[in-house]
Formats: sequence, C-alpha cells, structure tokens
Amino acid sequence: MKTFAQILMFLILADAFAQQNSDSTDIFKLNDQEYLERRGANVMLAHDFYPESHQGGVGLIQNGIRVATNGDLRLEPAPGQWQPVPKVGERQVDRQKGEISVRMSYPDPSKDRVGFNPIIYPDLDMSYTLKVLPEGKSFRIVVDLDKPLPEEWVGKVGMNFELFPGILFGKSYFMGDEFGIFNLQANGPGFYTEDGEYRLEPMATGKELTVAPEDPKQTLTIRNLKDNELELLDGRAIHSNGWFIVRSLVPAGATKNAIEWLVTPNVIENFIYDPVVQVSQVGYHPAQEKIAVVETDKTDTDIKNIKLLKVKTDGGFTEVISQKPEKWGDFMRYKYYQLDFTKITDPGMYVLEYGDYTTEPFQISRDVYKRDVWQPTLEYFLPVQMCHMRVNDRYKVWHGLCHMDDARMAPTDHNHFDGYIQGTETLTKYEAGEHVPGLNQGAWHDAGDYDLRIESQAATVQGLSHIYEIFQEDYDNTSIDQETRIVEILQPDGKPDILQQIEHGLLSIVNGYESLERFYRGIIVPTNRQYILLGDPVTHSDNVPFSNDPEDENIPIGLEGAPDDRWVFTENNPRRELQAAAGLAAAARVMKDFNPDLARRSLNISEEIWNITEPDDELQKVMLAVELLRTTKEKKYSDFLVANIQLIAENIEQTGWVVGPALPLINNKKFTQKMRAAVKGHLQTVQEQEKKTPYGMPYEPDIWGAGWGIQDFGVKQYFFHTSYPDIFPAKYMLSAMNFVLGVHPGVNTSSFASGVGSRSITQAYGVNRGEFSHIPGGIGSGTALIRPDFPELLEWPFLWQQTEYVLGGGTTDYLFLILAADKLLNEK
Repeated sequence: MKTFAQILMFLILADAFAQQNSDSTDIFKLNDQEYLERRGANVMLAHDFYPESHQGGVGLIQNGIRVATNGDLRLEPAPGQWQPVPKVGERQVDRQKGEISVRMSYPDPSKDRVGFNPIIYPDLDMSYTLKVLPEGKSFRIVVDLDKPLPEEWVGKVGMNFELFPGILFGKSYFMGDEFGIFNLQANGPGFYTEDGEYRLEPMATGKELTVAPEDPKQTLTIRNLKDNELELLDGRAIHSNGWFIVRSLVPAGATKNAIEWLVTPNVIENFIYDPVVQVSQVGYHPAQEKIAVVETDKTDTDIKNIKLLKVKTDGGFTEVISQKPEKWGDFMRYKYYQLDFTKITDPGMYVLEYGDYTTEPFQISRDVYKRDVWQPTLEYFLPVQMCHMRVNDRYKVWHGLCHMDDARMAPTDHNHFDGYIQGTETLTKYEAGEHVPGLNQGAWHDAGDYDLRIESQAATVQGLSHIYEIFQEDYDNTSIDQETRIVEILQPDGKPDILQQIEHGLLSIVNGYESLERFYRGIIVPTNRQYILLGDPVTHSDNVPFSNDPEDENIPIGLEGAPDDRWVFTENNPRRELQAAAGLAAAARVMKDFNPDLARRSLNISEEIWNITEPDDELQKVMLAVELLRTTKEKKYSDFLVANIQLIAENIEQTGWVVGPALPLINNKKFTQKMRAAVKGHLQTVQEQEKKTPYGMPYEPDIWGAGWGIQDFGVKQYFFHTSYPDIFPAKYMLSAMNFVLGVHPGVNTSSFASGVGSRSITQAYGVNRGEFSHIPGGIGSGTALIRPDFPELLEWPFLWQQTEYVLGGGTTDYLFLILAADKLLNEK
C-alpha cells in the first residue's frame, strides 16, 4: 500500500510529465526557431546581438509586444551606449530539457577593433553560462559562473533585465510592501557612488516584482529564487535613453545557479494576434497597382471579408468591395493575405475594413503625390538639419547659429568614440589642434548626431541634383540667406529651395576641399558630453575658434574660451573620394546658372579627383565617369566605360542604373547590347527575390530597419525602368514607395515619413528626440526585426535602428521616389 507521501510524489511527477508531453499551447515549449513559446508569449535568448540599443540577451514578447530585453550579466546597474558588453558564444539547445543556453564572457576583445566605438574594459576575467528553461506557464533565467567573482567585483556585477518604458508610463508596480507607478521622467532622490557616478535610489526592492497588475496584457511577475533581493531601477538616471531595469547582484562565492529568477508573463486566454491591414497612409494614383496586405496570426482560421469603403461627403461610407482576401502565405511569424483593388480608380477618400480593424483614410487621386507628401522633407527636414545657420520657424527657433568655430584639426593616432579615425598624419598642411579655416559654412547635421560626414553630404548633393535635373521642381517655400546665415521656414524668397539646398551642401564640401586640399572625412565634437547633447547645437561650443594656448586647454566645456571646437578628420579612402567627387560633378550641371562660380569649382575638384585617385578596382570609378561624362561630354569618360564593359556587366545590380542614363552619350552599340543582356538577368533575380515576400519587391528583414535600403532600391528601379523600359517595369519602384508609406510588416503601419499621411512616425531619433517629437519630412529607418521572426516599430524616440532620421539617401531617396511616382503615373 502506497503512503500519502508516495502518492503525492507520484501526482507531482505525473503532472510534470503531462506538462512536458502535452500538446497544449498554454505552457512554454522550445520551438523550431530555438526560442521558448507559449500561446501569447515568446522568450528569446541571444538571437539579437545589439545590447547597446536594447536588443540582446534574454528577451520577452508578451501578447504581441516586446516588453523586456537585454537579460544578462552587466557591470553597471544602468549601462549606457559605450559600456562593456559580454562576448556572446554560440547558442546551445537541449531539446530533451527544452533548455536554451549560451556561453558568455567578459571582456569582448572584438569591441576594441579599429573603426568600432572603442569600449574600455575593466580588469575582469569572467565566463558564465546564461540559460532559460521552461517551467509550465513560467520560465527560469539561470546563470552559472565558471568561478566566483573576484572580491573587488562583488556588489558590482548583477543580472539586468530591461523593461520597455513606452508602454509602462502611468502603470503600477508592486514589490513586497512597496508600490508605485512608472513615471514619465526620472525622479530623485539620488546619490553618488564611490566612483563618483550619480545613481537614483531604487524605485523598490524585494523578492518579487509585479509589473502592471491592472493590465492583463502587460502583467508580469519576476521572482528571485535566491536569497538576495531584486531592485527596480530607473535606467534614465544618467542616460536619457535608458529603460526601467530589474536587477539582482551576483552573490559572493556563487557559481552554480548564481542567478535564478522565475518569470511569469500573463497572457490573454486563447491569444490571437489581431489582424492588421497594411495600406499606404497617403493613398494611390488611379493608374497605380493597389494591393493591401492583411497580416494575421498563423493560427487564425476565421478569415473574414475585407471591405473597401468610400467615404461619403455627408458622412458614412459606400461599400465598393467586399470579398475574401487572397491567401499569400507565411512570412516571418505571420500569415498574409492580399486584396488587389487596382481596378478602383474613382477619385475620393477610402478606408479598408477587416473585422474590427479599420485603416486610416487614404485617397485615390491623380494629384495624390503633388502636395503634402514630398514637400515636408524639403521645407522642414532639410532646413532643420542645416548647419552654420539659425533656423527659424514662425514662433519657433529649431536651432541657433551654430559651429561658427569649425574646425580644429583632429589629433593624430586618434580613434574617436563615434568611429572616426585619424592616422599618424593629418594629411594636410595643418597640425593637430590647429584651426582649419573655411569649414564654417554650409552642410547639414547628420541624423540625430550633429556631425558632418563627407559621404552623407555628397550623397545629399548628388541626390538633390538628380531630382532637380529630372523633375525640374522649382518649389519655393523657404527663405535661405547665406550672408545673414538665417533660414526662415514657410517663407518663400523667390529662389528654388532645391537649388539653395544644393548650394548649401556644396559650400561645405568645396570650401573644405580647397582649405584642406582634400575632402574631409568628417567633422565632429571632441567630447562625449557634447556628442550626446539633446538640445540646441548652438550650445556645443562658444562659436569662437580655440586660442591654441596651452593654458586654455583645461577650461571646462561650456565656458568661454574652452577647447570645444569640433574636430575635422581626414583619411586616404579612394572609394569615398570618388563618391564625393561624383556628387560634385552632378551638382556642377544643375548649378551652372544658379551659382556659376560654385559650379565651376565643383567641376574642377571632381576632375582633379578623377586624375589623381587610384581606386582599389575600376568599378569604384564608374559613377564618377558617368557623372563627368554627362557634365562635360568628354569622350575619355565614355572610353573608360567601354573599356570596362565586362566589369560593369558582371556587377549590373550596382552599375546598370548608373550607366543607363548615359547610354546615349556612350553611343556604343556593343556596350548597350551588353548592358541590356545583363539587365535582363538582373530582372530575373529581382523577380525571384520578390516571390519571398508579400510586399511586391525584395525585402530581407534585419536587426536594423530596412526603410533606407528599400528607398535606395526604389530609386535604382526608377533608373532601371526609364533606361530599359521594355525590360524593367515600374512596379518595383512603386512597391518600394508604398512600403515606406505604410505597406510594411508589423502592427505599426505608420508612414516612415514623419508628418506624411494619415498616420506616421511621430516619435523619432533626430535632434528632436529629447522632446519625444518629430521633424516633419524626416524619414525613419522603419520596421526592424527582433530575431528571429518578430517585426517591430515601436513608439519610442531612442531606438535608432527603428526611428532614426538620416541625411543622404535616407532623405533624397524619399524625395526622389515621390516625385518619380508622380511623373511616371501622370505620364500614362
């Protein structure tokens, strides 16, 4: 006869066996993608590799939202962007136990490689195994150290788990007898550590934390199974882009199970991802292919009719289409369907309705791209980015007259924390630290940083030049005065804005070349405190060139006379020099009447670069050869292209769109035939890649948003189509544009162009990010991939891999696409 204890043990083992072998989706199990999954929750380990931007370690997706990430041992309570991260080994999977593990170690020597933001690692040799294990509706996070922490590191190394703030503000937390809310801003009290670093007192301490118990979609419990306590910290104490952090310290002497947490995410019963209808937030031209994409849970079998409804002028809707969407198939973690409503051409405002989901209104009109779509980029974003100017916008000043002390020659043998490298020489007549004249005019600040990179300056100039040359757009709604250095947004001055912006870029590139006798690599602030500025760049420096007196070197940044001037870096980089020269050659064509002197100087520089630059391979000279041929009509450039016919044909994806517009000038039948044959082969490649996604074009999701690359692809497609119209269709260009305007994966169907369309990115990583705002016409990087299969575009301004604005192709490619679509579609 069995004892009670034996019966109890039997029941426990039976229950555990049943949970392990059950087909139920209500408990965590290891799936084929090597992460733990239960219905409504996923746990990833070391799929992502970007902890500097809140992707890495243990991550948790709960009820369709990524709520926590970066679960790992860290050396600081609230790490910043350039602080030590562990070296990540290969992920190991034990399918019998359902366990995922990865070997980790400090330091990570790869982070000290040349050209990467250098990270200074402390004297710590630590190796460990980080594991996640399923435990019914919960999962455990376990850390096994190879050896105990050195005594001096006890109390410093701890397990961190970051909670996404954007969905927590105003929600509550409980930790034992302590409770409170997640505040919009970091609040005191604070204190200084023995190392002099400022910290906030923990929001709460205890054994078990419950997050947002009032919201079943977000309720999350974390219990520390060891003797030490959990801390709930506000990671914004030092870093404005920090997240809320759950942390517990590694105990002295601990090795096996040094950290052991039990994490229980609440999930909605029978959770199914709500369907999303992805449509252009701007709308469509009547002659345009119109395909809406419906994104659903893979388990969703309740496929409803999708309805196209026309908005009535007196209120309500008229049903235009009601039918089952056509199944496309699986992509990433979702199942996709499509509605092709190309045949609908009647002008008006429309919405699409699928079950409980209704899109924002969009239009069908021949004039859909003529207003409010490309203009914000030209009349807001580019002016706001203008350096060496004061930028006024009615009652607002976007920034004051900045960086008039540009620039000091960068120190030799210096690796800047943002990746700029100055070698053993300055490569100029200027000594390290010496003021370089002529650099305090023109240029645009790059992205959310305030640096000036030659490649982004030149790409913007070249892109704008192509735009003006092809579309002859004389739009004028901005006043730009280079003498007074004042910009007035929404105030016309009688001059085409595009030409004025090209001029502004050229002033920096040309003046810089003439002063340095070479292109600058980049111009950037010298200190981290200046670099992370959230605010007006006029506060970067005192606008007065540094004295170079040794006694002034120690004046603190922020005080008059400080060594706060930006540094200018140089390099030997033939590829980059040729690219920059191509931008000048293109600009010389369109500027010859607007600013003849600047056009002449630009052309002289581009020809000089052609003559003196020896590239690594001739392919790097193709673009410059084409631009110089189109500008000068000199035969030597067409001779170069013909001589490299085989190389150009073998790299047709890179070259076909470049040489296409120059084919009439090259005027060589054999060359043209060779290009056409290669282009036909490239079309087959694009067609095969297109089949892999429901978005009508090639698309490879990655850890960084794909928007800029897709825009670049779209611009190239315009040239493929217009240069080889009988081979390449326009559809790929238009699909790329639609992707940026809202037809992209994930629940956030926003237009990547801020302020454009019914719904757009309104929290973005630009110079405005500290205000949780946007710059109209800025183009975000877009939907990113949380590996291995979760598309994400969060409402959060500090994720540069999703919402960063950039200069160069990220700006001009967007302008180009919209104007190109308007031109092509209205020519039909």
